[in-house]
Amino acid sequence: MDGAKATAAAHPDGIVDLSVGTPVDPTPDLVRDALAAAGDSPGYPLTYGTPALREAAAAWLRRRLGVTGADPAAVLPVIGTKELVAGLPSQLGLGPGDKVVHPALAYPTYDVGARLAGAEPIPAHDDERPGPDGVRLVWINSPANPHGAVKTAAELRELVAWARSIGALLVSDECYVELGWDAEPVSVLHPDVCGGSHDGLLAVHSLSKRSNLAGYRAGFVTGDPAVVRELLAVRKHAGMIVPGPVQEAMRVAFGDDTHVAAQKARYAARRAQLRDALESAGFRIDHSEASLYLWATRDEPCWDTVAWLADRGVLVAPGEFYGTAGARHVRVAFTATDERVAAAVARLKAA
Repeated sequence: MDGAKATAAAHPDGIVDLSVGTPVDPTPDLVRDALAAAGDSPGYPLTYGTPALREAAAAWLRRRLGVTGADPAAVLPVIGTKELVAGLPSQLGLGPGDKVVHPALAYPTYDVGARLAGAEPIPAHDDERPGPDGVRLVWINSPANPHGAVKTAAELRELVAWARSIGALLVSDECYVELGWDAEPVSVLHPDVCGGSHDGLLAVHSLSKRSNLAGYRAGFVTGDPAVVRELLAVRKHAGMIVPGPVQEAMRVAFGDDTHVAAQKARYAARRAQLRDALESAGFRIDHSEASLYLWATRDEPCWDTVAWLADRGVLVAPGEFYGTAGARHVRVAFTATDERVAAAVARLKAA
């Protein structure tokens, strides 16, 4: 990306970097106040998280996602969900001979986590069901990165049934679950999906996107109580602990929906502006029903599209970064400031 970045940075009005999904808006005041108030924290925090944090997370699952069986005892804080994605196969004891299935078009850390454990990553398209031999872990991601597609409850239900039939743990990465635009995302732990049982299932949730807490490294995993207990035992010994002040900030963030609605409205405005500008410049937007990205194409190799946009001072991510199925798309994030989004819109409209 260095060449494209240098080209975009040479634009007279500066670069508009839409290549990463990093939040740029302020962390909510109530969260920062909670962090500061808990700043006197001389003792070791709990790996398991405070009871208040676990109850706040479970209440959020019930309130926002309709997870009727949400249990605070099955909530485990993690040091940002990327850490969990990369470390989960190792923490579950996977190794040589084990297989980890993940989406063919996906965030690369699913593949990396399997390799770190010595297991074999198996990329699979939505209509593929790899043979059961050696499959221990199956990742799904809805809403999905990079393309923003959302699986229906029926589609998720079929995946749950398949994973259970082969004895694999199904883990759903749901970090964009509150950022639906043209579809309403559903958690794998919703009773319509899992039949009211969390056996063989985990869901991973993050505060990075919904609350602008990427810098806090704050998330949690929940689901099958037996698997959560196993992870807790491993993580205790490994010292993988969310800092105490961050746990309190998480508790407050999960208890408040107002700041989430305000942030979603900001993203909705940026999304609408960028989508209109891209379409007016001849792009087609595929999927993109949710998440923080537009999956855009001009039906050409993605690197040609990256270069065309870089000539206009706009940097985007080539779809090839997420798998060969993305070779003719680019991922356009709408996490830049209003001013930078406006700059990108003006350049695209003038193209």
